Amino acid sequence: MKRLLKNITGTAASVVKIILRSRSPRKSLPTDKTKSIVILGNGPSLRTTMDRHPEFLRSRQLMAVNYAANSSQFKDLRPHYYIMTDSTFFQEPDEESPTSILWKTLAGVSWPMILFVPVGQKETAVRLTAHNPEITIRTLNLTPLEGANAIIHPLFDRGYGMPRPRNVLIAAIMAAISEGFGQIFLAGADHTWSRTLCVDSQNRICTALSHFYDSSPDEDKKPVAVEAYKGKHLHEILMSLVIAFRSYFQIREYADRRGVSIINITPESMIDAFPKWTPPEE
Repeated sequence: MKRLLKNITGTAASVVKIILRSRSPRKSLPTDKTKSIVILGNGPSLRTTMDRHPEFLRSRQLMAVNYAANSSQFKDLRPHYYIMTDSTFFQEPDEESPTSILWKTLAGVSWPMILFVPVGQKETAVRLTAHNPEITIRTLNLTPLEGANAIIHPLFDRGYGMPRPRNVLIAAIMAAISEGFGQIFLAGADHTWSRTLCVDSQNRICTALSHFYDSSPDEDKKPVAVEAYKGKHLHEILMSLVIAFRSYFQIREYADRRGVSIINITPESMIDAFPKWTPPEE
């Protein structure tokens, strides 16, 4: 009874969110089990995957996220897809800031690439990519939907929203499903933030952020106060992590219904919603 009530209230709330927030939905393509993609998270383990399994990556379509374009490997990877969802990416960037460098790089892309951005940011993305004809911009409704799967899953199909997108990887997986990919591999999806979370003497939340494109070794990383966590408390950060990891299980239920296989090839990833597999050494 309690679960039924939760599904009813969640579904009703989701319908209201769609009315208020979702715009220009794009219906998902049918699942094609012959189509395969690797989503490249920015976790430090992606360096290992690129070093040990280069042919595995070259033989599949790729999707990059966030600041991947600022890495030295970006032009070698030549990702077919790119996605950014955080609002900070679409604010007017300061000259020579990482965000400014990112947009300049994307504006110079010389191969066909589909760029996913939130609904409402398309015009900004077109302008910041300098109307690059190689880039096709597609929009996503980031509206968080939950409730009865019988109702919510068809709404996912129609592009009205997704499980709570607490990080870009959640949106990236949903974008890949909407593109009709039948097999989705996750690389660089470490999600090991909880290992380095701490609180300093000023009660600021600190963590050791690490990405595959960082120049310093992971072991040299020291926890520092994070601007994004400013004014937040530890229980709020931990709750946000809970929501993110729960979203992956909601995605798995949806993927199973769509006949989509999601496989995590990230060494020591803390995402436990998807089966893990290590490609053969090359």
